[in-house]
Amino acid sequence: MNPLRTARETSRSPRIDDSDTDAHGSHLAAPQPHTDAELAALLGLLTGHKPQIRAVAIGHSRDEASRTTARAFADVWKTRGGTVLTVVDWPETAASWLRPATRLTAETPDAWVIAAGVLGFAQLARRLRHSTGWDPARTFAFSALNDPRLTALAGPDTLHGLRGATAAGDTWDVRNGWVATYTPAGRTT
Repeated sequence: MNPLRTARETSRSPRIDDSDTDAHGSHLAAPQPHTDAELAALLGLLTGHKPQIRAVAIGHSRDEASRTTARAFADVWKTRGGTVLTVVDWPETAASWLRPATRLTAETPDAWVIAAGVLGFAQLARRLRHSTGWDPARTFAFSALNDPRLTALAGPDTLHGLRGATAAGDTWDVRNGWVATYTPAGRTT
């Protein structure tokens, strides 16, 4: 976001400005199919969380890799006895992000699980923070969102606490606008 804009200019709409999209959103890689290590690491984040996470809401972009990843996660989660409250999808570009944001937060899950492309999720995250009770600290994502351009597009405070898994099975989180990746103890890269 352009820091020279006044607070009034930036508060009118949570949509990402075209100049910000041009500066940070070009050449973003499309989400890739999830790996077994990535799915296992994400499940580890969710099952190791206190308080216990049982009910999730799943959100995903409409690309094939994100749809497949969301479906695979939902299947494994339900097999392990978890509950999927809703599955919501969204396009990478839209006139409004209110409908998917409202659908994703209509119920109160223990956590949100996201499989998505950077630009679409950045737009959705801004709407979620602006218009709903969504909490990024209760949100877990797949590796496509492990990209510093996500925080640049969404804004540094929008995603504080978001965490996820990498394709290699590492974990990552967003803190104060920065994305940090962690290798599990005992494993070398």
